[in-house]
Amino acid sequence: MDFELPPRAKELRDRVEAFFNAEILPRHREWHAHVMRREPVPFMAELRRKARAAGLWNLALPDLAASEPGTRCSNLEFAPLAEIMGRLPWGSEPFNCHAPDVPNMVLLQNVCTPEQKQRWLVPLLEGTARSAFAMTEPAVASSDATNIATRIERRGTRYVVNGRKWYITGAAHPECKFLIVLGRQEADGARTRQHSMVVVPMDAPGVQLVRPLRFIGWEDHVAPVGELALTEVEVPLENIIGREGDGFSASQTRLGPARIHHCMRLIGAAEVVMSLMHVRATERRTFGRTVIEYDSVQQAIASSRVEIEQARLLVLRAAWAIDRAGFRGGWRDLSLAKIAVPATVQRIADRALQIFGAMGGSDDTPIHHALAYARLMRIGDGPDEVHMRQIFRTEAAPGWSIAESPYICGLGN
Repeated sequence: MDFELPPRAKELRDRVEAFFNAEILPRHREWHAHVMRREPVPFMAELRRKARAAGLWNLALPDLAASEPGTRCSNLEFAPLAEIMGRLPWGSEPFNCHAPDVPNMVLLQNVCTPEQKQRWLVPLLEGTARSAFAMTEPAVASSDATNIATRIERRGTRYVVNGRKWYITGAAHPECKFLIVLGRQEADGARTRQHSMVVVPMDAPGVQLVRPLRFIGWEDHVAPVGELALTEVEVPLENIIGREGDGFSASQTRLGPARIHHCMRLIGAAEVVMSLMHVRATERRTFGRTVIEYDSVQQAIASSRVEIEQARLLVLRAAWAIDRAGFRGGWRDLSLAKIAVPATVQRIADRALQIFGAMGGSDDTPIHHALAYARLMRIGDGPDEVHMRQIFRTEAAPGWSIAESPYICGLGN
């Protein structure tokens, strides 16, 4: 197990770092001012053009074809790049490496026909469209994807979709062009063969953005979250992704990349929070001495460093395993990271909030973003409990009783 980056990957990391420091970070305050006023970010298109011209485009797609625009990276190579991007809420957008478009691109790459790729994948690769993945619903426990109740009914040469979706990342973005909708098509048969996925244009009659949504007061300004009503929405049969009944298995194709990329970005967010915590404690004085002189603050900073390093190693091991065995073969390492990383970043953000005081909970700092983002990721893309359940099933019983154990003394042995 070797996490050392090859020379090409190191050079790419240095270039992403340089671009971030020169082009993105200096514009953060301006970006923040625009999104707080709910205005378009005027410099984003130019930043994206610059990133693409520099060869820093579509970096998160290991299976990028030679004919597709971008620079192909393995998951292990992309991990340090995503960490740099994750330092800011919008750091991935200039590189076309933001959610939910990247995992949607992975899905379209792996499941769609050439005609579908030309219509739906190419605009995402080119950065001329945005998309959303419409899975979760308010009326069912969506942690079990087989609960999804939205109906996809075949009527002649059309599919008709009826249902309600919410917490759909990207659905409230004004440039969202289409939805990938997971819905129930058959009531009989195996639990995992009752669902299908279809592409639904956002401007199709019957698609209604009910409202934008926030999570514990946090708003995603890169891919605004929305609630959707789908009422008698008609799409042609060629809009189905894969085959009828493949929706559940196909959805797993995009959930793997989404999970690991979120973990990668969270490491970057944690590093920023860590640095802010240290500076704040150094600059503030209470009761005649600087805050950083207090043992409790030193413990908080030291504990955060230990936890960041542990979390990063889990992410790198998961990326390494996925590169070797695919998402199905590396799922256990991915689940371990998916459980550990958001919980770690949540704790670190909470410590930073305590050290910062009220300022830490304001829009002036990225602490509340890290806290809310980490907390959301303990639910999104599979809640902790689902991943814990799967990991438990891999833990084999030792095959002996306590009384028989060679590690136990006494008990009549």
